[in-house]
Amino acid sequence: MTKGITPHGGRLINRILQGEERQEALEKSKGVKHIELTPWEISDLEMIAVGACSPLEGFMCKKDFEPVVDTMRLSNGLPWSLPVVLSAREGEAKSFKEGEYIALEDSTHTVLALLQLEEKYCYDKEKTALEVYGTLEDKHPGVKRLYESGEILLGGNISVVNRPKHIDFLKYRMDPSETRELFHKKGWKRVVGFQTRNPVHRAHEYIQKCALEVVDGLLLHPLVGETKGDDIPAHVRMRCYEVLLEKYYPKDRVVLSVFPASMRYAGPREAIFHALVRKNYGCTHFIVGRDHAGVGSYYGSFDAHYIFDEFEPEEIGIAPLFFDYTFYCKECFGMASYKTCPHDSSNHVSLSGTELRRQLSEGKIPPPSFTRTEIAQILSEYYHGEEAGGGESARGKTSRQSSIPKS
Repeated sequence: MTKGITPHGGRLINRILQGEERQEALEKSKGVKHIELTPWEISDLEMIAVGACSPLEGFMCKKDFEPVVDTMRLSNGLPWSLPVVLSAREGEAKSFKEGEYIALEDSTHTVLALLQLEEKYCYDKEKTALEVYGTLEDKHPGVKRLYESGEILLGGNISVVNRPKHIDFLKYRMDPSETRELFHKKGWKRVVGFQTRNPVHRAHEYIQKCALEVVDGLLLHPLVGETKGDDIPAHVRMRCYEVLLEKYYPKDRVVLSVFPASMRYAGPREAIFHALVRKNYGCTHFIVGRDHAGVGSYYGSFDAHYIFDEFEPEEIGIAPLFFDYTFYCKECFGMASYKTCPHDSSNHVSLSGTELRRQLSEGKIPPPSFTRTEIAQILSEYYHGEEAGGGESARGKTSRQSSIPKS
């Protein structure tokens, strides 16, 4: 039985086959056409399979894709802000027939799942780019990927026979059913989720601890799927989180678990997506900071706050916690925001992932007002070509347990 907050759409989806059903599907995969998935598509496949993308049971058909692009809703009216699709080149798609099965495989030709092809359809890439990402420029990483994808979309339910294999962060990989069970065991009824693709700096720490004042526990849920090239690698970020939680957070009130999704950089729309997905993981609240899931100057600083006004709270079903622009104030001698600090901006030290990367790339050690000394040391070692070592996440050798703030 699903514990805690109701998953999006009413139930937690599970598309992973077991036992005899799995064996039958594996046999069936030998006699059908195959298609190789990209790393992005593999992460989406896994998210669908374990229920993180509930209520989706497969890659979107046209009846869901079009209203999601146009109105941020599925065909049944349920809020959903981003397309989750599988693309193919036109020549490749010609050999696929609707109603048949297609084996979905990774780069090693291991079959991951069967797709029961319900529909193959064309779509307008420029319209999709403009509606979803707010721009037609291929300098935007999400738009660039969209333009490079296939011309045909393949829709239909999936049945997973082999989960994608991971050799990293094994200790921290928990499915929605597992995080829900863990929260239940801890007695947490109010859980706040935090999405990040950056090392946690003092602004992140400040808003997380503010949120901890009003909930039972925090799910620190860093994204470890594909990101753009200049983002700090996931294994370095994870080492930072380990050190931070070990020294500066109450151990009984925080769960660190990785989020297997790839980064879309869709700004406001991705904020909605991140919130809905964290509801499926069992969170009742979700932190939305400045320029959530943004990139460059494509989105306004608080567009990710305003977009929630387009839905009724009960439709989203998870409570967003909005945080203003936060900074270190030299006069306050601590973290503050424009809501709490009376001092002139000349006293404010701006904190963001972009600024952090800039300082490190220039050989500077970020000051304690920016990030904890231990975190600065790990990041400095990385930027000077030394491996961030010493933690389980860096080595990737632990065993799996059980079966800006720019966020």
